[in-house]
Amino acid sequence: MAYSGRYTPSNKHKYKGDVNNIIYRSSWELKFMKYCDSNNSILEWGSEEMYIPYISPVDGKTHRYFPDFYIKIVDKHNKIKKYLVEVKPKYQTKEPKTQKRVTKQYVNEVITYSVNQAKWKAAEEFCKDHLWEFIILTENELKV
Repeated sequence: MAYSGRYTPSNKHKYKGDVNNIIYRSSWELKFMKYCDSNNSILEWGSEEMYIPYISPVDGKTHRYFPDFYIKIVDKHNKIKKYLVEVKPKYQTKEPKTQKRVTKQYVNEVITYSVNQAKWKAAEEFCKDHLWEFIILTENELKV
């Protein structure tokens, strides 16, 4: 079942982007939005407000990757840090196990994994260039 909708932040001043068009595509994204909105260590945040070009391994063409979140925080040492954050189920972060029988589902999992790897590599390079960090949050970190 798809779980999506619009989010209206309580702390609109913290949101960087169109505050009237914040879309969540999963209950996990909604949970993270609420966390960003209410956490005092998060100075600003945005959801799918920027893109990073990447080359798809499927067609060899350049596509646009919209990371789920951008956050700017003040850490426990009073340093400002910026992150790009992707929210994904843990199974999508691991290479699919080789199957004896090649099913449509297996092919889709392999394609999804390889496209995600290309996106995340581009995000890591972007972050390295801008002195940011790229992190992937799964159900483990989100405690769902």
